[in-house]
Amino acid sequence: MQQMTLRNLTARLVLTMFILAGAAVADETKWIAVGNLHNWYSSAGGEREVGRTGEIPDQQDGLRWPAQFRWQDTQAAKALWIGSTNYNDPIVGKTFDYKVVHVGPRVLDDLDEIIPMEFNMVGRFGHPNVFVDGVPGSNLMVAMDEVDEIDPTLKADRVIYNVVHTAIGITLTRKIHAFTNPYHDNYFIYDYVFKNTGIVKKDTSITHSQTLTDVVFFIQYRYAPTREGSVYGGGWLPQSASWGHNTVNDAVFTHPETGDPFRVQFAWQGLHSQGAFSTIGGPAATGDGHLTSAQYVGVITLHADKSASDPSDDPDQPSTTMYLQSDLRITSGNSQFNDSQMAEEYAAMTAGHPLNRHGEDLGCPTPIDCGAPANTYVKAGDPGNPGGYTHGQGFGPYTLAPGDSVHIVLAEGVAGIDRESSYDIGAQWLSGSGPFQLPEKVGGGTTNDADYFKNAWVYTGEDSLFQTFERALENYESDFDISQPPPPPELFEVNSGGDRISLTWTDNAEFDPVNNAVGYRIYRAIHVPDTTYELIFECGQGTDNAIVHEYDDRSAIRGFDYYYYIVSFDDGNSNDVQAGVPLVSSKFYTMTSEPASLKRPAGEKLANIRVVPNPFNIKARELQFGESDPDRIMFYNIPPVCRIRIYTERGDLVKTLEHTDGSGDEAWNSVTSSRQLVVSGVYIAHIEVTQDYQDPVSGELLYKVGDAAIRKLIIIR
Repeated sequence: MQQMTLRNLTARLVLTMFILAGAAVADETKWIAVGNLHNWYSSAGGEREVGRTGEIPDQQDGLRWPAQFRWQDTQAAKALWIGSTNYNDPIVGKTFDYKVVHVGPRVLDDLDEIIPMEFNMVGRFGHPNVFVDGVPGSNLMVAMDEVDEIDPTLKADRVIYNVVHTAIGITLTRKIHAFTNPYHDNYFIYDYVFKNTGIVKKDTSITHSQTLTDVVFFIQYRYAPTREGSVYGGGWLPQSASWGHNTVNDAVFTHPETGDPFRVQFAWQGLHSQGAFSTIGGPAATGDGHLTSAQYVGVITLHADKSASDPSDDPDQPSTTMYLQSDLRITSGNSQFNDSQMAEEYAAMTAGHPLNRHGEDLGCPTPIDCGAPANTYVKAGDPGNPGGYTHGQGFGPYTLAPGDSVHIVLAEGVAGIDRESSYDIGAQWLSGSGPFQLPEKVGGGTTNDADYFKNAWVYTGEDSLFQTFERALENYESDFDISQPPPPPELFEVNSGGDRISLTWTDNAEFDPVNNAVGYRIYRAIHVPDTTYELIFECGQGTDNAIVHEYDDRSAIRGFDYYYYIVSFDDGNSNDVQAGVPLVSSKFYTMTSEPASLKRPAGEKLANIRVVPNPFNIKARELQFGESDPDRIMFYNIPPVCRIRIYTERGDLVKTLEHTDGSGDEAWNSVTSSRQLVVSGVYIAHIEVTQDYQDPVSGELLYKVGDAAIRKLIIIR
């Protein structure tokens, strides 16, 4: 990884100050994580930078797609500003030429400027109870699906209902709709109503009646595809390519095929002037080449009222689509009482449309048209602009008399090539050995130019994103009348055993009044949950097995960790996108986050303890515990409760393992207590009994505290 330059260090320090300045706020956050796109939302009505955890490494946090995999975050910040002219402010007794209230991108005053009132999530049904070896075993169950109310008549799978008063007297009501239909699970629909209520304080009895003029609603989208490629993830890209530095902000306003109105702003990973390779798609150039940043992310306007008295859709909205520097003075230190800064903010909010798209200004209208790395990052690489560029989206100006409101509906989504293709295309690019097969988007055929090949496939993500927005538009125009997949089992249990891993589930999905299931499929991953899963069992209609509600995984191997999920499927008759293709419940409802494994009973003698593999040889990784956990070493036949200390040959302690689950197996991933991978050498394992243990049948004392054994390990790297 490259060393941090002075400019980048300065940018990080500035960001730290921004975060510390806003650290006192305590807005509530919730995840929507039931489909293939996961995002967090704030009770303040917008998602400011580092607003969920307050941790700078979480700067790229949210809009995770495909959410099954780690570090797929494409969001750095989302701001919402509301501005008006000639505002008579009752709080300070002054008329401002320009009044602006702010959520983000880096500030939030949720006491006196932005006042959250309601923040609840409604679900069509709750998340299943998922247990692995008796403990809660899914991310939804543990933290990421806080449903406040169940409404079986809900058309969406999840809806967040958010009400916010503001110091400008406008009340925001935001509804966020999410779907698990597999053709609609990579976008969210945002329904905004902005009403002049005159409420300017948390005490709703304190109101200020005023007609608001030239009202503009301005949303900033700081996209950053993706965390996996950045310094906060895998670190594959140049360090200053993090946090959206070289994101290209693009836009279209007519459909490229039909010519119909299509108000879309979107972003993708651009080239980088400091990159030693073509950074389009974010290839892991110093690793396996896989594409870490092939996502396209963006927003489409589905509806915007013409005026407070005319609710018909205005095709000329948004009125502003200018991209702006992410580190401008107006993106931090915002105050609702700073005259000069609010004037600058309002100017940005009403800047109109750029003469050229961002990509055109960079000489890179599409990824496939990008030239040498030195030709891009032209503006993003400015010393005075270390943060790159952000989408600006302004609606208005509107006049809102007391009681008036306007309605705006947007959809935000992420799409691109699938994960398997990202690995396949990246590996071919890294090899440099053509000819390479090109996609039909550029006419098919082959090329020997590895960069052109890679970029052409990344560029197909634009089509995928546009298809996503077409479906979102159809969904909205049909009043969310899309097919609903069957629900998942209400209870899914996974239990480790000595010679099998047993899975059981309930039958509720077969009796759902909206769409009943006709069968189930079970998928499995090895060692880590953020990887591809394989189908290991199916039952019901169209399969070789009758419907059952239990399955024993007898193909599991000792020493491996396993993760599972189960989906229910229907008969395909409800599919309104691909007739006859069964719809399935979302895998995220039942995907386990805790590992299951074959656990043999504890050994009965210290003499029976084994270390596997021994010696460990890096060249034989594929013959050991597989690529998903290539550095794993197992201790077998150990006492049920013991402490394993691992030393270097000269006696330095490198790792201590506390074994407490009562089995005879314990794993070590060859990492020291300081999180460093151990080097080649001879190591000594000291296994000490920490609890007396009697044979459960005979009562014979098999182990007593202090009993110990020593094993020698050889590691070859």
